[in-house]
Amino acid sequence: MTPLLRGLLALLMALLGAGAHALTQPQARAIADGDNDARVQALSEAVAQNGDAALAAYVQAMLDDAVRVTPDRVFIVKKDGAAVDAATGAAAAAPLPDDAQDVTNNNRMRRELQAALAALNLFSPDRAARAAAIKALGDEADESRLPLLDKAYAAEGDQNLKQQLGLLRAAVLVASPEREKRLEAAQLLAGSGEPATRALLMQRLDAEADPELRTVIAGAIRQIESRLAWGERAGVLVTGFSLGSILLLAALGLAITYGLMGVINMAHGELIMIGAYATYLVQNAFRAWLPGLFDYYILLAIPASFLAAALVGAVLERLVIRWLYGRPLETLLATWGISLVLMQGVRTLFGAQNVPVENPAWLSGGVALASNLTLPYNRLAIIVFAALVLAGVALLISKTRLGLFVRGVTQNRRMAACVGIHTARIDTWAFALGAGLAGLAGCALSQVGNVGPDLGQGYIVDSFMVVVLGGVGQLAGTVWAALGLGLLNKLLEGWAGAVLAKIMVLVFIVVFIQKRPQGLFALKGREA
Repeated sequence: MTPLLRGLLALLMALLGAGAHALTQPQARAIADGDNDARVQALSEAVAQNGDAALAAYVQAMLDDAVRVTPDRVFIVKKDGAAVDAATGAAAAAPLPDDAQDVTNNNRMRRELQAALAALNLFSPDRAARAAAIKALGDEADESRLPLLDKAYAAEGDQNLKQQLGLLRAAVLVASPEREKRLEAAQLLAGSGEPATRALLMQRLDAEADPELRTVIAGAIRQIESRLAWGERAGVLVTGFSLGSILLLAALGLAITYGLMGVINMAHGELIMIGAYATYLVQNAFRAWLPGLFDYYILLAIPASFLAAALVGAVLERLVIRWLYGRPLETLLATWGISLVLMQGVRTLFGAQNVPVENPAWLSGGVALASNLTLPYNRLAIIVFAALVLAGVALLISKTRLGLFVRGVTQNRRMAACVGIHTARIDTWAFALGAGLAGLAGCALSQVGNVGPDLGQGYIVDSFMVVVLGGVGQLAGTVWAALGLGLLNKLLEGWAGAVLAKIMVLVFIVVFIQKRPQGLFALKGREA
């Protein structure tokens, strides 16, 4: 390589290096040193002038308290202790001079630095980073950042993000001193569905003196409120359906033990609790012995919770319940006493405080359908899980030999015994099945709420209401009653509050049962 060619390459590299580090020493010093007003002004000017990676790295270092200032230079100290020049990126001599001082950032300066970093991230090659930057600037953007927003708007290739940037620019321009810009911004903001945009327009409506502009802003507010109202209605329906799925899981086991077998099982809530604690134990086992597979512990917790509750149910049926068939009052008192024993046993083993159960990573978070409507993954998973459990129970009861024997024994025990069915064994299997379904409900509830000794107490009354309202012994009635009560609860909560909603639902069920004692779906045929 000739000396001339080497010289040209060196010059090219120098030019490229200068372009990659557009931040200058005076800019870096002005941002790091001086009174807050001057620092904020210098930061705003630097962000407006260039959006290069060197400035973003410098702002991040300021937020990390990794910047040192000397009388003539500004340095960034990396995690390994090495220092580089903030402007050129060149390595500094180690150690730093004795007169190097830390940069102090108060809360106001940190807010400005965070907003500046978000603005610089508008040019990130990562779409998620750009989306996060637009969201972060939603409450911080002002007219000083308008040139940067215009530049980002022109460079943005993603149409969804481009639309969000347009709304962000309009939110800045709505306070412009120029009437035409305010009018254009108000018309653009009418297409938003964000609560923050509504609050911004409400503030602007109070400050606006122009009658025509006030009319346009008021119309934009009404359009945004209409979109938010639809989001809230959809949210109520989704949460009601989610609650209905939880009630369905909690009531399915009771539909067998009470609806088919006639046993008033007041310990049903505690069987739900046992399923939740079985999930807790499986979680701890994975954390201790299989930490790499922790996100999949729930796949083992589901059968473990079923088996744990089913085993307890089988023991209870063999020791206590089988002596009390046909005597509902005695079963109520006996199972109520058993529920107290189970609660105290759990308190003794695990303590009286709630125990933590973590969601797997794939059940954390949610999908945002609107600004005020997010569907959590764990709630969606419970809805799907409830549908699968329901389908499994329906197939078990209607299509299998065990289901046939259970229906035969519950309808006519003597005739079933005459044709060779071991009725005592079928009773145990049926009660264990109902208890196991309660355990599955506990496993699901552990993903959406606290797990403690009193977990089941909040669902035992609701479970009985679902079974009675749906019709004793009717699986379809249990489904409709659970979903209906879930939706009714959430609709009434938004109107009257949680306590009054519970009272109103209870009054509705009492009146309904008075008019239709057999529930939504009555038994048919000679056995009815």
